[in-house]
Amino acid sequence: MPKKKCIVLFSGGLDSRLAVKIMQKQCNVIAVYCKLPFSKNIEKEVKEFCKKEKIKLKIFDCTKGNLLKDYLKIIKKPKFGTGAGMNPCIDCRTFILKLADTLPSRSRGKGTSKNEIEFIATGEVKGQRPMSQMKKSMDLIEEESKLNGRLIRPLSDKSFGYNIQGRRRDKQIALAKKFKISYPTPAGGCLLCEKLYCEKLKKIINKKNFNYNDIKLLKIGRHFESSNIILGRDEKENKLLEKGKATKIIPKQPGPTALIKNKKYVNEAKKLIQKYSKHKIKEFDVKW
Repeated sequence: MPKKKCIVLFSGGLDSRLAVKIMQKQCNVIAVYCKLPFSKNIEKEVKEFCKKEKIKLKIFDCTKGNLLKDYLKIIKKPKFGTGAGMNPCIDCRTFILKLADTLPSRSRGKGTSKNEIEFIATGEVKGQRPMSQMKKSMDLIEEESKLNGRLIRPLSDKSFGYNIQGRRRDKQIALAKKFKISYPTPAGGCLLCEKLYCEKLKKIINKKNFNYNDIKLLKIGRHFESSNIILGRDEKENKLLEKGKATKIIPKQPGPTALIKNKKYVNEAKKLIQKYSKHKIKEFDVKW
């Protein structure tokens, strides 16, 4: 009899790597990675791991097109609220699970098909995160995603023999050694948890034609006039802004480069460049 098929939500971190290895023992695994606009893009690392482990991989790119529009809707009006920032963790998790469940290989007819995906598994650990990984929240996410009975969390599930709970990672690290897998050091989470980032985001998220490029630009520079003027804070940021798809104002003496999204801010941007420069700047190159 052929193995059952299951999807594993794959973030690329330690817990999701362990979930893949655990489910591989009993299922043909399809890893699903969602490239999210406010999270670090680790697509390269995800592909490398799946190739090494000989796992099928499906990537949903939520940084463009209709998927970005749908994702931004839950940021603007989350059904279940947010954490300390603008992070709608419960809505976000539900969104990803529903997306994973749209894979066409799943049979929705009666009976059993060899292509049917029996389960969707995640690397979630009960009690690890205060908003989305407490029992009440996890039950709610399962109900909202309409995966009752099909959503499993092998690391916390007693039937898999692990029953891991809480924020300590000792047991996961021990399992990684057992499975002989490497994993990245946790670094940089969701931008929607960062207070200063969210303060800038709130000012522009409802603007017409708001896009992924705007999301990326919010991570760098000093922002003025609702992010219509962005000044580089160092040479690295200056170079990034000079590559931007908008008007650039580059001082001829050492100083911050400005990127502006509306030509009416040219003079204001020049004044700001002078204000934040250690040198007396009188000449500029303007690239439209």
